[in-house]
Amino acid sequence: MNLVQQAWLALTDVLNPHGPAVNSAKSYAPFDFSIHFFLQLAVIILTCRVVGWLARRFLKQPQVVGEMIAGVLLGPSLLGLFFPGLQDAIFPKDTRNVLYVGAQLGVGLYMFMVGLTLRLDHFQSKAKSAAAVSAAGILVPFLLAVPLAPVLMGVTGLFTPGISQANATLFLGACIALTAFPMLARIINENGLANSSLGTLALTAGAFDDATSWCVLAIVLATFGAGAGVAIIAIGGAILYGAFMLLFGRRLLAPLGEAVERRGEMSMQVLAITMMLFCLSAFLMDAIGIHAIFGGFLMGACMPRGKFVEELKQKVEPIAVVLLLPMFFTYSGLNTRMDMVNSVSLLLIALVVLFVSILAKFGACYAAARLTGEDNRTALGIGALMNSRGLMELIIINIGLQKGIIGPTLFSMLVLMAIVTTVMATPLFEAVYGRKARRDGVLDAEGGQRLAAA
Repeated sequence: MNLVQQAWLALTDVLNPHGPAVNSAKSYAPFDFSIHFFLQLAVIILTCRVVGWLARRFLKQPQVVGEMIAGVLLGPSLLGLFFPGLQDAIFPKDTRNVLYVGAQLGVGLYMFMVGLTLRLDHFQSKAKSAAAVSAAGILVPFLLAVPLAPVLMGVTGLFTPGISQANATLFLGACIALTAFPMLARIINENGLANSSLGTLALTAGAFDDATSWCVLAIVLATFGAGAGVAIIAIGGAILYGAFMLLFGRRLLAPLGEAVERRGEMSMQVLAITMMLFCLSAFLMDAIGIHAIFGGFLMGACMPRGKFVEELKQKVEPIAVVLLLPMFFTYSGLNTRMDMVNSVSLLLIALVVLFVSILAKFGACYAAARLTGEDNRTALGIGALMNSRGLMELIIINIGLQKGIIGPTLFSMLVLMAIVTTVMATPLFEAVYGRKARRDGVLDAEGGQRLAAA
């Protein structure tokens, strides 16, 4: 036995101190979870940074797309396929609940930071366009889901036997209508468009689309056996909380900004209060059945601006982006199986789902933007951004799989759709908006939006 083999056996002994009982939840003590968690973090960070760099360097994709791909690579689609023992040693199923908690903290905190950059003045000036884009991005996917859902229900194993056509249509429509809100936000940030009218319009429309999709999912779950109270609490609670924050949030939170301005920096006390408010907002939205990220985003949008934002981003953003957010991508990747679409007929169905999804989202949002007065370049850019689905899609289809709405094969088709529409978002956006914008001086050479244009 050589040195490498000895080292590997020693490592597996540490990771799996209970021998064959590794897959039993009862075999894990807190010490075991701690060992796995820190190793998982190290592997996740390394993989995400390397794949993200490769995506930027060779594929001209933003870091976030590389991290999404890295999450899938660490799951059963690659690592688990070729090295199942290694993947099970690093990511045993019984330790993934810990990773899930870190993933939710990461994506929620990141969306809180995105909310800090939301320009409400741009939203007010673009309210008509944002409402039209959002409405089109919701209505058209559901209309196209009406004829598509019965076709998919006729194929064994796609939807769960016994599901009603109405529920199948609503769930499929919600999946097609989704925009990858965290992905969209990070693509906008990495292209320097966070403070632009286009970026604000796309973020606002994406937020409404995703919130609507989650409300529809709550209705499906309610009629599928979770109870009508689920839908009532989710939709009613989201409307009440959102209205309260938009009407009173900024006024109530203003003293935090004033404290930072007086001191010239953010004290630990102000930081602690801010993080507590973020956690409560995320908890509330999660508790009513929407999702924690909307609570984080809404709280961030209502926070004071100026010095407060500068200090908070400096203190929190690096940890959220580098350490916590990659856990979100990896956790979703661990639940993704790309080997389920394994026949010509299923591949054709997957391509139909992909085509309908692109037509519904890109086409509808582009048309709505044009009809409300946006120029052709801006409308194409909005359509390209809104067509990205990313990890929000993975979240909702994981719920569908867990709750018994869809089968593993349709799950895999929707994963394929999510990856393709996300990967195509950046090059499509660059082709229809970015290159010409830089040529015309709207964007600088590094992709940052010029203040004059914003």
